[in-house]
Amino acid sequence: MVLRLKEKFVRSVFLFTAFFAVIVVAFILLFLFRDGYSIFETVGVLNFLFGPTWAPAQVVPQYGISALIIDTLLVTLGAMVFAVPLSLGCAIYISELASPRIKSILKPATELLAGIPSVVYGFFGMIVLSTFIRIAFNIPSGQTWLAGSILLGIMTLPTIISVSEDAISSVPIEYREGSLATGATRWQTISRVIVPAALSGIAAAIILGIGRAIGETMAVIMVTGNTAIIPNPIWNMLSSVRTLTGTLGIETGDVAIGSEHYHALFGVAVVLLIITLIINLSAVAILSRLREGRTAGRAKRSWLHIPALSAIKEKLLPYSRIAVLVFIALLFLAISLWEASLIIILVAAVWHYGRNRISRRHIELFAFGCVVAAAVAVLAILAIILGYIIINGLPAISWEFLTQPPTNLGRSGGIFPAIVGTLYLVAGAILIALPLGVGAAVYLVEYTREGRITKLIRTGVDLLNGTPSIVFGLFGFAFLVLFLDIGVSLLAGMITLALMVLPTVIRTTEESLKNIPQSLREGSLALGATQWQTIRNVVIPPAVPGIVTGAILSIGRAAGETAPIMFVAVVFSTRFLPTSLFQPVMALPYQLFILSTNVPGSSTNKYGTALVLLMLVVAFYAVAIVIRNHYAKKTRG
Repeated sequence: MVLRLKEKFVRSVFLFTAFFAVIVVAFILLFLFRDGYSIFETVGVLNFLFGPTWAPAQVVPQYGISALIIDTLLVTLGAMVFAVPLSLGCAIYISELASPRIKSILKPATELLAGIPSVVYGFFGMIVLSTFIRIAFNIPSGQTWLAGSILLGIMTLPTIISVSEDAISSVPIEYREGSLATGATRWQTISRVIVPAALSGIAAAIILGIGRAIGETMAVIMVTGNTAIIPNPIWNMLSSVRTLTGTLGIETGDVAIGSEHYHALFGVAVVLLIITLIINLSAVAILSRLREGRTAGRAKRSWLHIPALSAIKEKLLPYSRIAVLVFIALLFLAISLWEASLIIILVAAVWHYGRNRISRRHIELFAFGCVVAAAVAVLAILAIILGYIIINGLPAISWEFLTQPPTNLGRSGGIFPAIVGTLYLVAGAILIALPLGVGAAVYLVEYTREGRITKLIRTGVDLLNGTPSIVFGLFGFAFLVLFLDIGVSLLAGMITLALMVLPTVIRTTEESLKNIPQSLREGSLALGATQWQTIRNVVIPPAVPGIVTGAILSIGRAAGETAPIMFVAVVFSTRFLPTSLFQPVMALPYQLFILSTNVPGSSTNKYGTALVLLMLVVAFYAVAIVIRNHYAKKTRG
């Protein structure tokens, strides 16, 4: 009887942890709509969405966000034009061409790109990329739509590469063998068999990349110029722009609580959240359909193989490549690169009309050269960013810099309180997120089968994972700081970061538990153990490496985030460490952001801060990669 009650209690606890993600999503929606509803009522939904002017500081404030929406979409479009070709080329190289040794270098390199904090990307973009654009195009400021698109394109590379590579690698080997057996070249097999078969996964990767770009805050604030106008003409990539996330990041900290402007910002957050949720749900739906098709062995019933759509695809396929090239050419035209545009148009015309006259061997060599160039470009981007930060940051590193508090507004002194504050925040976040995430994963894998409940829980996890970091910050501000009256504090920052990293913990733990052989569970149960005893003593111990990996990845992400803690936890400068959970703290990401954007003459210390933050986060990701690879080899062995 006691054992049965204990089992029921344990199951109930795990059920709560599993539904926690759903509860959090509901609370985020509730509090955003609660504080944003009045602006829709006052201004009107249509006027708010389609009004051309965002000017809350005017004598007669105007709250139209159409320019912000258009700017967000333009920056995202430019990012995808930059990122998709590079990502697909790199994914094809990793899955189809790379040797195991090169693959072991390239995959961790792309994962390290994902680990670089967004504020470090923004710092690099502001100092290097914007300066290059300003000089290259002889314009007053390089903080433009073009800078934002390139930087966001770089930031979305790891997402698109990872998901696309998984999709391509999942294509059955029989497809490759069958194509090669009919006399097709290796490139023809890749381009006409493998990539079309993986198209669902590639589409999902691109959609996830779009969601990542739209939800980015700190990088776009630092490089886009933040002017709430529609470029004139619309294709002018050298125009300053302002995104939805940038508006929230810039204005929320200074707004009067409860004012019309305050409610308007929450209205912006509602629109942003709806856009990102739609995008992420679309990607999840595509990936789910893809997995179901593989599991059931019904690929021919996929939406990609509906006869009518297949016929349309066959008719459009010959024109797809030239259409992409012409579109890229038009973008170059927009920024007045006439010679480059003419070259691209010429290459497109030659390819379209002359490819049948070129030998298959030469086409394959050219295609493989492009694929290899894409992989090399990704490695070069990582090397340039890391190299620049390391070379310029090393002169600032000293014992005093690492152990002393800041002085003179951060221009001198050290960053010790910021280092400790960052460690406090991530330690508290992981202490909150780890038991909740592990419990949710245990319930999903061990206590329930696939059905409506699991679908609801996984949808909640996916929605939480796709929520922009700035939205977590606004929710933490509205719920924790104001509603619960915790105030701007270490505790509010810990909870906010914990909610943000919770999906990572759940997913990595779930994958680890799924990899435990079912025979171990059956053997334990056959010996008379209860389900909880089996989970505790048989299932969880061998899954610990995967759980630890997820925890380390979560720590790395939490340590590098700025937007979620801007309004709930941090101050720019303090000489003392917090003595209570209800006091604010310094943090490295916020310290770097303020030094870069608001403190002139802090060149040495901002480079040093960037290097310390980068090395801290990259170290966490590197440890996670090493643990994962070690146990992957052990499993294969």
